[in-house]
Amino acid sequence: MQIRPFFDPATYTLTYLVWDPNTKDAVVIDPVLDYEPLASQTSTTSVDALGDAIDELGLHLRWVLETHAHADHLSGSRVLAQRFGVGVAIGAAITEVQETFKQVFDLDDDFATDGSQFDRLLDDGEVFEAGSISIRVITTPGHTPACVTYQIEDAIFTGDALFMDDYGTGRCDFPRGSATALYESVHDKLYALPDETRVFVGHDYQPDGRPLAWETTIAKSKANNPQLRADTSKESFVKLREARDAKLSSPKLLFQSVQVNVDAGRIPKPHANEIRYLRLPLNLFKPSDDLGRPKD
Repeated sequence: MQIRPFFDPATYTLTYLVWDPNTKDAVVIDPVLDYEPLASQTSTTSVDALGDAIDELGLHLRWVLETHAHADHLSGSRVLAQRFGVGVAIGAAITEVQETFKQVFDLDDDFATDGSQFDRLLDDGEVFEAGSISIRVITTPGHTPACVTYQIEDAIFTGDALFMDDYGTGRCDFPRGSATALYESVHDKLYALPDETRVFVGHDYQPDGRPLAWETTIAKSKANNPQLRADTSKESFVKLREARDAKLSSPKLLFQSVQVNVDAGRIPKPHANEIRYLRLPLNLFKPSDDLGRPKD
């Protein structure tokens, strides 16, 4: 198995191209659609570079995999799906996220919350084949209720559940997130894997300015992770995670990203004036009166 990371510095996101060198079968995990928030403009520079690499390597893309509905970048999954004629898969609990954000964004009645926007919904423990690549699904909720980790041979792709061993874990303060659930996902599930299991993370925030990194191991995570080691108690982690989350700002692209990603990477359809619109709730976290003054 070969793995090539693609890093998006604007969102600190790591996308992975994974392939079998013998058959050339491949999957992509968590692709990025570029978005400039000031101009509210999308572009496909990142996902086009990924697609070009697939062509240059002579690979046969079989599936695009999402670890969850991201809150920090728009998904480029549909661009790849259209270019290569493949499907997009995500954890089956995406329906919970869709139900939550359909209400937040006041989406149209015909917006489905059954996950049907995706081509395949994946359950815990499921093993499915992408050509010659065998992929095991491990549900790892906590950051969101729909997060999954993908295991391919000796490697796992953890999305926002587990980061580099010098950084920590994903935040748990999004709707239906849970620090308790994340502890159980990482400590009880991922840390039960063999120590030599390679861990490929969904983001790298380069703490203290260190060089970009994307790969660690279960052993290193259990020994070194500053938030969640093998000997960290559930109570200690939950207290630390919730206190840390309470001080964090919302992701800059939270509403833009989730709105697109719960619809499997589709941007909103144009209105009658041929302009597309994103819906951005105002003062969602701190409600105001009609003049914008915070309510008591």
